[in-house]
Amino acid sequence: MKTYQYILLAFVAFLTVSCGTTEQKEITQLPSVPVKVAQVNGAEAAHYIAASGKVEAGQNASLSTRVMGNVTKVHVKVGDKVSKGQTLISISNADLTAQKAQVDAAIIQAESGLKNAEKDFQRFKTLFEKGSASQKELDDMTTRYEVAKANVEAALQMKKGVEAQFAYSTIIAPFSGAVVNSYIKEGMMANPGMPLIALEDAQNYQVVASISESDISGITSDTKAKIFVKSIEREYEGNIIELSPSAQHTGGQYLVKIAIQNADKALRSGMFVNVKFESNSTEKGASQVMIPTSALVKNGQLTGVYVVTDEQIAILRWLRLGRTYNNKVEVISGIAENERFILSHEGKLYNGAKVTF
Repeated sequence: MKTYQYILLAFVAFLTVSCGTTEQKEITQLPSVPVKVAQVNGAEAAHYIAASGKVEAGQNASLSTRVMGNVTKVHVKVGDKVSKGQTLISISNADLTAQKAQVDAAIIQAESGLKNAEKDFQRFKTLFEKGSASQKELDDMTTRYEVAKANVEAALQMKKGVEAQFAYSTIIAPFSGAVVNSYIKEGMMANPGMPLIALEDAQNYQVVASISESDISGITSDTKAKIFVKSIEREYEGNIIELSPSAQHTGGQYLVKIAIQNADKALRSGMFVNVKFESNSTEKGASQVMIPTSALVKNGQLTGVYVVTDEQIAILRWLRLGRTYNNKVEVISGIAENERFILSHEGKLYNGAKVTF
């Protein structure tokens, strides 16, 4: 019986060793994975600073009124192109019309009183010169005449005020552009200060970007910029037109406005962009490296890339990433300059795989 058990154990051990040898042999003999590799180059990143921003119209306005009244006519709709001085909205001005009639009547009355006061003044002046009127009588007539002139002037100023209110009952375009929003409809009540319609200058676009305090020292008003709009896959040239000297009221971020030089009809206000500034600092960005986003490997919250060793073995390296510009992403840590990484591969790629290129 014991002899039989020994034989059985020896047979099992033989099978275990044989299977392990076979499995190891199969792993060793797995074919190499064809890959395309690239080398990390930090030289490009060392000469620019990346930031994110948003496209805005160079000129925009949200128009309102200073009078209360019903909207009688909305002359335009969202998307319409308008010219400077064009009527956009008409507001009922019946109350103003009544006020104007009252003011006109007051002007007529004041002018009539002025004529009478002037005649009396001239008559008493002549009588005073002949000694037929006292100094007090002349002074009274002079005062009456001056009051009459003041009444006329007050009535004329009231008329100017009413006429100015008439201007607010008609909303006109302060510049040529496009209607981007309308907040009111015909028949609705317009109140003072209430936004009625929004305009934008569709001919001139700019980008407003936020720069961190660690990067702002590498940017001046002469710094050139390249603007990449991911939604339309286009890149534009830009010049800085405003550079904020303070970040006190912007959450520690410095606002930079960039005029887009070669803007076209594909641009839209509100589009998010990536901006690349040519850095004026040689020290800033010396440790930055950039790799294509297509080379990244994601696993849950982790993002990595396959690097290639000198023995041509693929090793998955987890990365800490920074900002993205165009189709490249900044690597803060996890890969060093001059290391090789895998751009693409044919077949299944895994950690420890043998690769060829």
